[in-house]
Amino acid sequence: MSDTQQSPRSLVDRLDAWLPQTQCTQCGYPRCRAYAEALARGETDINQCPPGGEITIRALASLLPTAAKPLDRRFGSPSPRARAEIVENLCIGCRKCLDVCPVDAIMGAHKLMHSVLSEDCTGCELCLPPCPVDCIVMVPLKVSHDPDPWTEYTHAEADRWRIRTERRLQRLERIQRSRRTLTSANPPFAPERDQIRAEIRAAVERVKAKRKK
Repeated sequence: MSDTQQSPRSLVDRLDAWLPQTQCTQCGYPRCRAYAEALARGETDINQCPPGGEITIRALASLLPTAAKPLDRRFGSPSPRARAEIVENLCIGCRKCLDVCPVDAIMGAHKLMHSVLSEDCTGCELCLPPCPVDCIVMVPLKVSHDPDPWTEYTHAEADRWRIRTERRLQRLERIQRSRRTLTSANPPFAPERDQIRAEIRAAVERVKAKRKK
C-alpha cells in the first residue's frame, strides 16, 4: 500500500517518525505529533522544522507526496545541539522549568534545587523564558556518536523523547482528572496561586541581593 493510500493514522505515524521529537514548538505547534497531524490534514507546510532541517523536509515531501522546498527561516534556523544546565547556586526551586519541560527532563521539588537529566534534554529551550532568575543556560553538546539520520540527532533519541512526551501527557491528564475530582468534592478555598507568586517574588529578591553582594 502506498503512503497516499494509507489510513490517516498510519500516515501521521510515518510523518511523526521523521520529526526529531525535540518538542521545541518552533514549527508553530505545541508538539511534534501535532505538527504531523496538521501535515496529514494538509493544513500546514513541510518546511517548518528547524531541528530536522533538509533531511526532515525531504522525508516529509516523499511521504505526502509533494515537492521538497527550502526551510522557511521564519520558523528558525538549524543550530548546533545544546542542552540545558541549571546554575545551582541561583536556582530558587520555583518549579517553573519543571512545568514546561516537554519530556520531564528536569528534576526537583518546590523550594529545592533543580537539576537537568542531561541525556533526556532535547535542547528545546522552553525552560529559559519562565525562569524568574535566569539560572538556566544552554551548553553546547558535542555529539559523540554518528548522528543518523539527522546531523544532530538519532532515531533512537527521537524515539526515546517521543515516549517521554507521551508519558508526560498521560501523567498530566491523570493529574487533571484527580484535580477535577477533588474540586467537585471540595470547592476551592484559599488563593494558593497568590501565595506561590509571593514566595517566588521573595526568592527573586533574595537572589538579587546575593548578586549585589
